[in-house]
Amino acid sequence: MSTMTPCTPTTPARAWLESLRPKTLPLAFASIVMGSAIASLQGVFHPLTALLALLTAGCLQILSNLANDYGDAEKGSDTPDRVGPLRGMQKGLITAAQMKRAIMLTIALTIVCGIALIAVACHKPSDVVGFLILGLLSIGAAITYTVGTRPYGYMGLGDISVLIFFGWISVAGTFYLQAGYFDWIVMLPATATGLLSTAVLNINNLRDIETDSANGKNTLAVRLGPVNARRYHATILTAAVVCLAIFSTVHLHHWTGWLFILAIPMLANHVMRVMKAKTSTEVRPLLEHMVKAALLTNVLFAIGLLLN
Repeated sequence: MSTMTPCTPTTPARAWLESLRPKTLPLAFASIVMGSAIASLQGVFHPLTALLALLTAGCLQILSNLANDYGDAEKGSDTPDRVGPLRGMQKGLITAAQMKRAIMLTIALTIVCGIALIAVACHKPSDVVGFLILGLLSIGAAITYTVGTRPYGYMGLGDISVLIFFGWISVAGTFYLQAGYFDWIVMLPATATGLLSTAVLNINNLRDIETDSANGKNTLAVRLGPVNARRYHATILTAAVVCLAIFSTVHLHHWTGWLFILAIPMLANHVMRVMKAKTSTEVRPLLEHMVKAALLTNVLFAIGLLLN
C-alpha cells in the first residue's frame, strides 16, 4: 500500500514550494517595514535601502526554512505522527544532498543581497564591519536552529533568538541603515515586532509539543509544559501591545498612531482560542490565525507611523 497521503506533494516542484514556505515571508518582511516606517517618521526613509533589506530578510527566512527542514529530517524529529505538515525531505521527495545544495545556494544569495545592502547603506568602515558581522551571525542563527550537534532550537532558545533577530536586529538595523544613527525610540516597536514573531513560533511549538517532547526537541513550549506555554503566549502578546502603546503615548501626537488597537480584538480572540484548545489538533489552525494577527498588528502600526 502506498504511504502517500492526500496532502503529499506529487511533484518535486510542489515539494520544494512546501519546503520554501512562502507564507512565512510576509512575517519576515514585517520587521523591515516597521524599521522603514520609523525611518519615514524621522524623515530619513531610503527606498533602495529598504528594498535591499527586504530581499536580504526574505533570503534569510528561506534559508531558515530550508535548514529547519534539513535539521529536523536528519534528527528524525518530524515524524508521520506530528500534527504539523511534513515537508519534502520528511516525505522522501527531496534528498539530503539536494537540500544541502539548496541551502548553499540560498546562503550565496543571502550574502549577495547583504553585501549589496551594506554597499548602498553603509558609509563608515565601522558600519561595514558591524553589519558584516551581524549578517554572518544571522546566517549562522538561521542554520544552527536545527542543524548541528547542539542546535539551539532543541534547547529551548528559539524564542529569544526570534526576538533578537526578527525584532531588535531587523527593526533597529533597518532603521540604522537608513538613518545612519541609532535612536532608542526604535526599540519599543522592535520589541513588539519580535514578540509577535515569537508568538508565531510558540504556537508552532505548542502544536508539536507532544511529538517534540518524544523526539528530544526541547523547545521552550516543551520545557514550560502545555499550561504554562499558553500563559506565556498570552503574556508575550500582551507585552507586544504594551510596547506599541508606550511608543504611541510618548512619541506620537496624532490619533493615527493608535491604529494598531484595531488588531487587539483579533489578538484577544486568538488568546482565548489558545487557552481553550486542549489538543494539538485544536491548536493547529491557530498558527495561521496568529500569523494573520501579527501581520495585522505590524501593518496597522506601520501605517499609523506613515500617516503621522
